[in-house]
Amino acid sequence: MAATCGTFGWLAALHDVATTLSPTRDVVVAYDLEGRPSSWFVSGDTFKRSLGSEVFGRRTEDGVRRRWRVEPGRARELFAQALEVAGEAEEALERGVALTGPESTAEMQARLDRIAAWTPETLMAESERFSAAYAPISILPPDQYGSVVLQATFGCTWNRCTFCTFYQDRPFQVRPIAEFDEHLLAVERLLGRAAQGRRRVFLADGNALVLANERLRPLFASASRVFPGRPVAGFVDVFSGEKKPPEAWRELRDLGLSSVAIGVETGHDPLLEYLNKPGSADQAADFVGLLKEAGLSVAVILMVGVGGRPFAAGHQRDSSELLGRLPLGEGDIVYLSPFVRHGDSPYAQRAEEEGLEELSAEERSAQDRALRAAARSAVPAARVATYHIDEFVY
Repeated sequence: MAATCGTFGWLAALHDVATTLSPTRDVVVAYDLEGRPSSWFVSGDTFKRSLGSEVFGRRTEDGVRRRWRVEPGRARELFAQALEVAGEAEEALERGVALTGPESTAEMQARLDRIAAWTPETLMAESERFSAAYAPISILPPDQYGSVVLQATFGCTWNRCTFCTFYQDRPFQVRPIAEFDEHLLAVERLLGRAAQGRRRVFLADGNALVLANERLRPLFASASRVFPGRPVAGFVDVFSGEKKPPEAWRELRDLGLSSVAIGVETGHDPLLEYLNKPGSADQAADFVGLLKEAGLSVAVILMVGVGGRPFAAGHQRDSSELLGRLPLGEGDIVYLSPFVRHGDSPYAQRAEEEGLEELSAEERSAQDRALRAAARSAVPAARVATYHIDEFVY
């Protein structure tokens, strides 16, 4: 339900998953159902708070997206602003502003009471509760940012792609089922009422779905018990996922798996070799076909700009050709991810040694447009979206 407080210039929206308060056109604050602020819009800047109370800012200047981690002092100011906005909303409520619906006022008051409990100090302390529930979460597909993340594994089974630094600090490990169950309860406590707004489960880390179904069955059962009714998604790589037979993927679908995200990166096999990425374009096409036959949705990730000028033509040509071979349709996603060259990666070191020329901003934009056009032409029913890996917040 939504309520508009026009007399005092207020907009208050009560959603089934969040509360939004806006005292002016330039300030909008959203809160989860526990009362914690989750996002702000302030004079053109957007801020998001992670479950661990890190805050990240974003703005677009001259067509260029900027993102930054907000310093703790500024984060405290934003937390205080969120509390102040809620206090002003309560004052407006006390002054008799009518909200639509016979139960709106009581529900608004209950939510404002929960928001009032979250001072800057208690919000900053959420970092400790987050660390007790989670190991660092490196990355998620954008359509899973609002999921309940459950860490069944740590790291990546391959972990040797030259461009990737997400899991360099951890060996691949499988969480024993007893520890996984404890983890589930810690996540449930951390989310509280806010779990209602997270209507899917993402099984982390990098490629947890490569586990044999014998190991996945109890994990799915535990996840369904604590967070019932939520479809499950996860990462898997082409090389490992292709080893699982079709009937195994159909069984996982029956257990609750609905979507699989695959870092294909490129359809150009020489570039895959340069990136030390297992698999090939042919294997990617076969694997996507296998997943679709199992009744699963697929998110295919391609990188824009990776390999620089030496690989640009082949990457664009072969990736476009691969898109034409993928049996994608409604419910599937093609992600185009602007390549981020991490300075401490083997890719960056090799590129420096060999003098590899990266694409200019204009060349990257042209490659993005070409791949986007190819995706929309080849798979018109699928969604095509941008995947900014540096804007991930959980």
